[in-house]
Amino acid sequence: MGRKFFVGGNWKCNGTIEEVKKIVETLNAGQVPSPDVVEVVVSPPFVFLPIVKSLLRPEFHVAAQNCWVKKGGAFTGEVSAEMLVNLDIPWVILGHSERRALLGESNEFVGDKVAYALSKGLKVIACIGETLEQREAGSTMDVVATQTKAIAERISDWSNVVLAYEPVWPIGTGKVATPAQAQEVHVELRKWLHANVSPEVAASIRIIYGGSVSGANCNELAANPDVDGFLVGGASLKVMMSTIPLGVWLVGFLTIYLSKD
Repeated sequence: MGRKFFVGGNWKCNGTIEEVKKIVETLNAGQVPSPDVVEVVVSPPFVFLPIVKSLLRPEFHVAAQNCWVKKGGAFTGEVSAEMLVNLDIPWVILGHSERRALLGESNEFVGDKVAYALSKGLKVIACIGETLEQREAGSTMDVVATQTKAIAERISDWSNVVLAYEPVWPIGTGKVATPAQAQEVHVELRKWLHANVSPEVAASIRIIYGGSVSGANCNELAANPDVDGFLVGGASLKVMMSTIPLGVWLVGFLTIYLSKD
């Protein structure tokens, strides 16, 4: 079963209106493959969602970086799934390691958030991944399986979910899992989904990789049959803060789909 390649850019907590406008202008002018073969999603901070949505070329999509676990109300500082739907934002990133580590989001809490966002019509990039200590202890698959299980126990339809395997230890460190390490985890995740969800979900779900992805390593990573794309954070941030156009970065990532069957 063919899986459309996915390229996501997570801008995290960075940028100004001027920088965001320049980035969008560059993206809009870029020569990129057809949306039939690659899906492009950018994730600016909440405050820039409307402006990016209004200016970005229509075949590119926008994701929020988080949303609340239930309907809005007395939850100061949170943004509800309903608000994102009202803004016509189609995607949301949930379970990112930074939120798990810094804000204490548990596997169960992330699973609840994924289920609620899906119930309101959002598409979800669900992040999973192990720390360096967990990898060195040989518990990588136990960790990512437990994180995925917390989602699987709460949803039945996976058609609007992309799993982002983001090992914590490479993020922001310049380290990166080798192509073999990335492929190994992606394969094992598919095996887990085959056994615990369904063979259909295991074959169709896109599992993308994140963790110090760059132009130097993306081709080799993408050559793996079970790596269906990338969620890029640090590389896109460096571009944002430099004189290198983000469009150049993005086009470089998009062209790697040519190496995929």
